[in-house]
Amino acid sequence: MSDKLKIDIFYDYGCPYVYAAGIWMDRVQAEIGDQLDVTWRYYPLEQINPQEGPEWKLWEQPEDYKSRGLGAFHGAIAARNQGDDAFAKFHLALLKAKHEDGKEHSNRETLIAAAQTAGLDLIQFENDLNDRSLLAKIGPDWEEGHDVHGAFGTPTFVFADGSASYIKMRPAAPSEDAVTVFNEFIHIVQGRSYITEIKRPNKPAQ
Repeated sequence: MSDKLKIDIFYDYGCPYVYAAGIWMDRVQAEIGDQLDVTWRYYPLEQINPQEGPEWKLWEQPEDYKSRGLGAFHGAIAARNQGDDAFAKFHLALLKAKHEDGKEHSNRETLIAAAQTAGLDLIQFENDLNDRSLLAKIGPDWEEGHDVHGAFGTPTFVFADGSASYIKMRPAAPSEDAVTVFNEFIHIVQGRSYITEIKRPNKPAQ
């Protein structure tokens, strides 16, 4: 890849496939980071087909609303307020806390521990965690993912030309294959628009 490739990835921290994608992208960026521009976009799965109706918005709910993942998005926004590098480190730390250590990803203590691991300014981070107005930043990402790209799950990769794909990967592609798999993925998503789905069948028990 000679030109810098821009990708938006719509994600939810609770999704195991997002965790695999996060590890995969971290491995890819370790090798070709200067050729790749990845932006992780907020996409709460709780907002898909809410029982309360289409006008209900997760990010507008009061502080006492019992959400599975809203706190994690709040932490991500607070981390991003300290810069892209701070967000990237926090993002990976929180994914690992959730999917490797079994921590509750919206728990405040988990968020602060991830921020500490990422080397964030903890005073600023906690101040931002107390500012619920920041949750409004989820809305534009959700609306673009849902209304423009038709995302139905996470992670959904969207390229600059508008081509997009939802991908299930578990576990993440190993380090020695990460870039090869990534290039093959790009060739299918961007160069083979007539391929709309690839899915492995469930083999019957022997």
